Amino acid sequence: MQLNDSLENFDPVATAQKGTYWQPFTSSRVLQANPVPRTLVSAKGAYYQTLDGHKVFDTLSGLWCTPLGHAHPLIGEAIQKQFEKLDFSPSFQLTHSGALFLAQRIADMAPEGMNHVFFTNSGSEAVDTALKVALGYHRIKGAANRFRMIGRERGYHGVGFGGMSVGGILSNRKMFAAGMMPGVDHLRHTYDPAHMAFTRGQSTWGADRVEDLERLVALHDASTIAAVIVEPVQGSTGVIVPPLGYLKRLREICTKHGILLIFDEVITGFGRMGAPFASQRFDVKPDIITFAKAITNGIVPMGGVIVTDEIYKTFMTGPQSAIEFCHGYTYSGHPLAAAVGHVVLDIMESEGLFERVKELEPVLEDAAHSLKGIPHIADIRNIGLTAAVELKPAEEGAGVRGAAVFEEALKQGLLLRVTGDIISFGPPFISTEEELKSMMVTLGKVISEV
Repeated sequence: MQLNDSLENFDPVATAQKGTYWQPFTSSRVLQANPVPRTLVSAKGAYYQTLDGHKVFDTLSGLWCTPLGHAHPLIGEAIQKQFEKLDFSPSFQLTHSGALFLAQRIADMAPEGMNHVFFTNSGSEAVDTALKVALGYHRIKGAANRFRMIGRERGYHGVGFGGMSVGGILSNRKMFAAGMMPGVDHLRHTYDPAHMAFTRGQSTWGADRVEDLERLVALHDASTIAAVIVEPVQGSTGVIVPPLGYLKRLREICTKHGILLIFDEVITGFGRMGAPFASQRFDVKPDIITFAKAITNGIVPMGGVIVTDEIYKTFMTGPQSAIEFCHGYTYSGHPLAAAVGHVVLDIMESEGLFERVKELEPVLEDAAHSLKGIPHIADIRNIGLTAAVELKPAEEGAGVRGAAVFEEALKQGLLLRVTGDIISFGPPFISTEEELKSMMVTLGKVISEV
């Protein structure tokens, strides 16, 4: 039997109802009770189509990862050509032109002096790699006593044990507490609705929260701290925007105490802030950048870590034949992923999509903030081509209203990303102004109805 014949005779609803596919970050029993509207069958441009025939606007670019939309023909062509030429290449002790050239292109886009790229397959792997780089760097420098990592409350850094440890989202941590890394502490997050609700862009309040790092330095001693890791814009927790001056001061404190600064740009990298990286948007240079998602438009998994020249050169010691960094993945720099990465960067450049994001930013901002005053909306915030609408919890409990909005929005043509009662937006860069305005009009209608 041919594969297509098998799929034609396959019943996705029955299998979904049995829970055969145990899905990530999913309310499994809710999906099993009504899988039809949640089953996606096709995608084109900025839209998905569901099993029941609804066309829904992709308000979060998949999972922050498809800024070019879906089914771009040039990406399909690149995958086919690369498959026919070199479908897999071992990355241990061997290399290939696709990965080499992509690393060079990414380094050219990165902040000055960050010229070395280590490829992974996801954001989670990129974060764990970055933490290893930080530990290894200090050890080689003779400071193995620097082992502590400082994350931030409400931070999301993937689901590896390292990323989960430095992350600060309770639901991701509490079940796995026994596996957490030792020596991890957290800065306070920067969000306070009493001072920041309905702020457009960066708030003038809250930058002083960065002084938390000085408190942690005094508590632990700087000589024990290896790195601080933060998202320039906290995405998965619901678009928490850094206050004005916060990231610059964070850089100053890290430099003062010899602590490496890691920017997790898995969401913000490759255009979401209207620049190649958020570090450039905020004019703050970290020591390490993690990336993933948009580099391949979500088509083939890929992530990576960018480091400064100084960090890379520090590792290049010991015998000539030594493996300087004993770390990596079978699929690091995968030829198909690299081929897609090149096409994605080509498209972003040829279509001027970073500039497009800058043009769409005020459109999304105005459209989102036009919902202010609708009952049950507690806050609206935005920066770059991201926004969040936070709902007041229902009397029945947190997340109930958000879940109801998600279900009703599907019926009305919006595929939302809802975390608890926060609706996050990261629409495709190819979106039109009318699509962004319509997205928010529909959302306002849904919230009012629910």
